[in-house]
Amino acid sequence: MKIYLVLLMFVIGAVLALHLSMNAQVGVILRNPKVGNAVFWVIGAITAIIIGLTAHDSESLNRLKDVPLWLLTAGAIGATLVFGIAWAIPQLGAAPAFLLMIAGQVVAGMVFSHYGLLGSPIEPISWIKVLGVILLISGAGIVSFAK
Repeated sequence: MKIYLVLLMFVIGAVLALHLSMNAQVGVILRNPKVGNAVFWVIGAITAIIIGLTAHDSESLNRLKDVPLWLLTAGAIGATLVFGIAWAIPQLGAAPAFLLMIAGQVVAGMVFSHYGLLGSPIEPISWIKVLGVILLISGAGIVSFAK
């Protein structure tokens, strides 16, 4: 595995924790996580448009008709996920929320890799990976529920 990709994903995970916690704090300050999330997505949409325009390719928009409609629901899924996270962090705390999310991502990632879903390289589930998930979920439980 390429070390720079490992480091990149670690940094992205850390930035994601910061980013989602900031969104949660906006909801707390506004006393309305739904409005905070809406503001977050408007700013995100503007930023995405600016970034997209830097790599504008009219042919890519023509190929949009080739994308299955269900794949385009990812935007709605993302907005809903971020709202749920912004709502949950102030109630659970950042560490339990992120550990539980990571546990869910690892389980889903293993299933995606096992079956090669959504273009993922096939990587069969092994007993050692299952043990790793059990340890991860156990750790998430300890951090989440230990007083």
